[in-house]
Amino acid sequence: MLKEESHHMFVGTTGIDRVVRRTVELMREHDTDDVTGHGGIPLNVIQKYINFHYSVSLDLFGGETSTNVANYYTAGLKGRWSEERRKDDHRLVDDSILVDAVVDGGIGRTEVSALVGLNTDLRREYTGDCRNGVNRWNRILDEAGIEYRLRLPHVAFNRRVGAFAGIEATPDGEVVPSAQWHRRKGDWLPTDVDKTHVRSLMRPVHEPGKIAAWIAPPRQGINGNPFDYDYVHLA
Repeated sequence: MLKEESHHMFVGTTGIDRVVRRTVELMREHDTDDVTGHGGIPLNVIQKYINFHYSVSLDLFGGETSTNVANYYTAGLKGRWSEERRKDDHRLVDDSILVDAVVDGGIGRTEVSALVGLNTDLRREYTGDCRNGVNRWNRILDEAGIEYRLRLPHVAFNRRVGAFAGIEATPDGEVVPSAQWHRRKGDWLPTDVDKTHVRSLMRPVHEPGKIAAWIAPPRQGINGNPFDYDYVHLA
């Protein structure tokens, strides 16, 4: 299953590669950061979608600590990513881990049993994979001479499950009052206007050798064939 999920990450990462590359092409062609009117997705809107999808996916791992997960691991029903490469005894009875937590009203960490903190361990591996993807996209920007950089938001941003569900934090990890966060969330998360624009771009292109204006063609087709290769011959 982990190999399957790794494939999903690869497909998504390379797909965003192409979206970023097309945005860069439009920015250079029209000498503007706002490519909305040219059929593209601006970098700041891509950042908003990164903020959204990353933060809600962190919630899918559950809380930072879990006795259920500890029991599953001890029973041999759950393992860690790259378990065979770990240098511990794989029992974790005497080991500990620092997990994210709210400490004195601010963002910090607290020490718990490694068994209880397995959700955090797995989530951090996922964060590393996400960071690799963002680094790929930033290399595209760097190669194009564009200073803008995409990034992952802070782990406490936009969380509804776990230690940070009871606070509001900015993408930089600053704890702010709820009213202020909701007043500014349109700067950090896709707005209705952003979503309407992106939906408006989702139009099929059926002509061979052509592709939608918001995404660059793949560098090569399936099995090394050119992008416009005629894969299907109808009798």
